[in-house]
Amino acid sequence: MSLRVHQIKPDEVALMEALSSTFGDAFADVETYTGYRPRPDYLRRLLESEYFIALAALKNGQVVGGLAAYELKKFEQERSEIYIYDLAVAKQHRREGIATALIEGLKKIAQSRGAYVIFVQADTAVEDAPAIALYTKLGVREDVLHFDIPVGRKHDVP
Repeated sequence: MSLRVHQIKPDEVALMEALSSTFGDAFADVETYTGYRPRPDYLRRLLESEYFIALAALKNGQVVGGLAAYELKKFEQERSEIYIYDLAVAKQHRREGIATALIEGLKKIAQSRGAYVIFVQADTAVEDAPAIALYTKLGVREDVLHFDIPVGRKHDVP
């Protein structure tokens, strides 16, 4: 089976939903990724935007992994950074080079947009050790602290 990394287009909402399901399964958090799916027009607008990037790893037309990233335009120089928000590979397809292929695909997009770096966060939990090993192989580690600052409202549910 050959692997294909595909940037999801605005008219491929069903593919974006399949990617969300893959994230939910891979992260063992199905409720977050499928419990309150956005409306199709919301996903279409997101995929049309200049700042959101979604890549699906496909084998025989089936989503086996993917990533969601955001381009962050910088103010101090005319350049941008790409933040990998989510990256996952289905359990039965891990250790096949899929995550690396996804990052390589994102690097091409980042270059075409004039981005100077791609960055990603990883939890220090034991179950994230494979991700940390992958990112260490591909980049330079920076130890930082991450803080979630609540905005004072709960998740809006339709």
